[in-house]
Amino acid sequence: MRIGLREANQQFSKAVKAVKAGKEVVLTERGRAIAVIKPLGRRRGTEARILELEAAGLLRPAARPGLMAPLTPRRLRGAPLARTVQEDRDSR
Repeated sequence: MRIGLREANQQFSKAVKAVKAGKEVVLTERGRAIAVIKPLGRRRGTEARILELEAAGLLRPAARPGLMAPLTPRRLRGAPLARTVQEDRDSR
């Protein structure tokens, strides 16, 4: 990720999120690279992947702490899926 000094100053948290996600941030001044901010060590596992997805904008942190409410299944109309799959296989 390349970011100008002015933008880095105004949006420092954006640069920090990228570093936490394992990316290097190149600071530029008038288009020339002058410094690199990089993570000290790569973390492994679920926490690191979650941070990467947050930095990429593909995941948002939970609004409230705690467990999610249990999901209730929805009834679907039509033939059971197993029968539909079997009919599809038989037609081949």
